Amino acid sequence: MTTKEAVGSSRQADTNPSLQLINDLKGIMSTAPKGFEFEQPMLDIEARLSELEAMTQPSEAEQEETRQLRRRWAETTRETYSKLSPWEVVQVSRHKDRPYTKDYLNLAFDEFIELHGDKFFGDDRAMLTGFAKLGRRKVMVVGHQKGRTFKERAACHFGCAHPEGYRKAMAKMKMAEKYKLPIIAFIDTPGAYPGIGAEERGQAQVIAESMFLMSQLKTPIVCMVIGEGGSGGALGIGVGDRIAMLQYSYYSVISPEGCAGILWKSHQHAPKAADVLRFTSAHLPKLGVVDDVIEEPLGGAHRDHHQMASRVKSYLSKTLDGLCKLPVDELIENRYEKFRKMGSYLEKLEDGSLQQFGHSFVS
Repeated sequence: MTTKEAVGSSRQADTNPSLQLINDLKGIMSTAPKGFEFEQPMLDIEARLSELEAMTQPSEAEQEETRQLRRRWAETTRETYSKLSPWEVVQVSRHKDRPYTKDYLNLAFDEFIELHGDKFFGDDRAMLTGFAKLGRRKVMVVGHQKGRTFKERAACHFGCAHPEGYRKAMAKMKMAEKYKLPIIAFIDTPGAYPGIGAEERGQAQVIAESMFLMSQLKTPIVCMVIGEGGSGGALGIGVGDRIAMLQYSYYSVISPEGCAGILWKSHQHAPKAADVLRFTSAHLPKLGVVDDVIEEPLGGAHRDHHQMASRVKSYLSKTLDGLCKLPVDELIENRYEKFRKMGSYLEKLEDGSLQQFGHSFVS
């Protein structure tokens, strides 16, 4: 890039906040490490294994070393991932190689026909919708899509959907209800897109409308957090009969950086915010927010897409088999009661005493 081009690019970024955001994220991605700091012992073993496996004619001693290193890697990985902190779970949920919605569609589903547009403003690539086949069962899939390369991520706004994305999802979910198709929602977003244009087009209103619609749809709905489940962007497609999350994902009303910025006025306190938010798979089932946790392969879903997709497919098939047998009225009533019981509150009885209702957290 010439000096003139660099100056022009800088001026354009100054007048375009969205472009500035993309430029910042591009810089972060270009300098992102291949592994996490807490994974360093595993990475050292992997580096040595790569050297040994690259040998064309390894000696018996080198073959024995390879076998020992593989066992050691499995033990080290199991120990490391068994004691991840909430902030480390957030890091894993954001791993660049983690399977996204499109990956599950390719690996767990037999067929997928994408449906575009909201018939109002445009087609938001951050929200993926379409018909799919799960085994012999026809379903409607809606889900966030982040994109694998930087070009794809920029086009998908890094998984942050606009109002037209949620309107597209609502239109397709109504279509699923019309044709009596179960709905599967894959949640993977740091939050809804925070731009001025999105707010002008009714971001908050359309998310509320989507949640209201999902609460009343006369068809089974299974929601699954496959990575990040941040803020209203996740809740917009998060009302269902069963809520599941992957072992190393998180589901929260706000991202840890956003929470840290509000409470401590600095994103540097994100690890502290992650600790107090209690948004991981170790906490949410106890709060009644999540029904099921799907175990990830050793070392996280990013290390074995096929095994993770197989587990997701097995869970979805088994869950839909049970939900599709329920009468529609019972399905909707159970869905309503499920969300009404979330949280813990006190209610005054006729005799004046207070009684606790809902879930209480056990640390």
